[in-house]
Amino acid sequence: MVDVFLVVSIVVAFAILFVIGLYLLVYYQHPDDHNEAYFPKAVVIGGIMIAGATCLLLPLDVANNEGYAGCEGYDTRFCGGLNMELFWNIFFWLIPIWTFVLIPFSTFYYEADDGMIMAGTSVNPDGIRQSRVKQACGWLSAVVVVVGILFVVTYFLFSDTEIPVQEYSGASLDVAAGLGDDQRGPIFTTIPPVNETTNEPLPFTSSQLDDMNADDAAYTATLIDNGAATITLQVSISTFFAGLMAWIGWFLFALFGGIGMSALPLDLINTYKNRPRHMDAQEFAEAQMSLRERVNELVDIGELIKVERDANPMMGKVGGIGNYFSTEKRQEARSERTALLEFKQAVFLLEKDVEDFQACTSNYENYNPLTPYIAIVVGFISIIISAFWIIHIVVYIFPDEPWAPFLNNYFKWFDGWFPLFGVLSVAIFTLYLLFAAVKGCFKFGLRVACVQLHPMILGKTYMSSFMFNVGLILLCALPVVQFATAAFSDYARFSTIRQIFGVQIENLVFFGWWWTNNIFVYIFLGLSFLSACYLMWKPRDVATAGVDLRDRLRSRRA
Repeated sequence: MVDVFLVVSIVVAFAILFVIGLYLLVYYQHPDDHNEAYFPKAVVIGGIMIAGATCLLLPLDVANNEGYAGCEGYDTRFCGGLNMELFWNIFFWLIPIWTFVLIPFSTFYYEADDGMIMAGTSVNPDGIRQSRVKQACGWLSAVVVVVGILFVVTYFLFSDTEIPVQEYSGASLDVAAGLGDDQRGPIFTTIPPVNETTNEPLPFTSSQLDDMNADDAAYTATLIDNGAATITLQVSISTFFAGLMAWIGWFLFALFGGIGMSALPLDLINTYKNRPRHMDAQEFAEAQMSLRERVNELVDIGELIKVERDANPMMGKVGGIGNYFSTEKRQEARSERTALLEFKQAVFLLEKDVEDFQACTSNYENYNPLTPYIAIVVGFISIIISAFWIIHIVVYIFPDEPWAPFLNNYFKWFDGWFPLFGVLSVAIFTLYLLFAAVKGCFKFGLRVACVQLHPMILGKTYMSSFMFNVGLILLCALPVVQFATAAFSDYARFSTIRQIFGVQIENLVFFGWWWTNNIFVYIFLGLSFLSACYLMWKPRDVATAGVDLRDRLRSRRA
């Protein structure tokens, strides 16, 4: 029988995720996207719901307890009755569909040019409207072909899982049946209870088994340990694709999640430290002059980039397959891309500093004074969560035999007096990893000019940035679930996902080596430590000097 509370929880969770997605879209979207791009907006809301629901499926799976052997029928008191394997398989398919089909199509459609802006010019002299859907489908077909080939080839090569087991051999059933003083075998059942009306046997329960006794111990002593063995099985398509998506996503999550584990709490604390303060006349004049100089520098740089782009429309691109084999062409394109990214970084940081300056002067009355205090409270909570994660990794995940259950005991303690708190704690620790990954990606883009910036800015976020960030969290969702499942394996021992990730996917050919040796987790923890040291040393985001960037652009034109 299905637990009604779990069903209600699912409905409420999806409703909350929908409201969150709608809220983010309404309040963060750019004014240019109002009443536009309805399909990409639906994809963004759906992607947010899928990513959030994927992480929340873990606490739901833990509460459902369907991995407990008694759920097969003889002891269902602790079972939620939900088919969690079906739930997981649905999301295993939804994530690649959203990541490799709907988001790319929406991005291509959103950024496609219908030709009407250039109507009547040499680009489109006839003024014929071009189909944006057709353009998007053309680009999407290339993505689907590449991803499809990758999935098919890897499935045929690496879809076997090699599950390690310990092999024992014992007496045959005929011999075992004669063991014991009463010659009835070591384990026997009592007379099964029957229905008083129909006189039919009632369902089997564990109470029909005799307690363990000396006869059982005698039989166990006859067992022969044949040592370790391996069972090779082919996993289902959905399970393999979940493993492949997790493996791909781990490269992003280990990098961005590791950076975000340190960047998220430190940036929140810096928000409090750098809160708007009253400036005297001299400080005001110096700040205003500094901003004016930066604006003039970026205007000059923007004009240089415009001139160079007019002369070379392929700026930042290698251009042509043949040029990919030319080291000079690749270096030139890389230099151009770096200059464009550094310019975008400088513009973003300038806009941020201008907003901070206005918060201290003209817009001071509109500034919410609670913002820095909320940031410092959330920052300290983030420090605690990040510290708990790091300690848990060291004492539970890295050792072959865990030194201590740590967070597993914390969740079990909560379950002992109010189970909902334990489930909510799992959800908080799991979702925190997703937020850390998004923060880490943004921080990496600000500090290293090799990733396109897609910041989430209130009232200024274009749909392309929305879709990039949704794609990122979808790619990181399965690594987060796998990581949390391994980290909370004691607490989640009866969950269905523990059987999928901890047994089948973790032992996949080729991919299993990365997980059984904790390669990604070592990278994750190492980057967390290095990022903490670096961000405490240089806490403020600083753009490339405008003069240096301008001189580089001028030297390239010379």
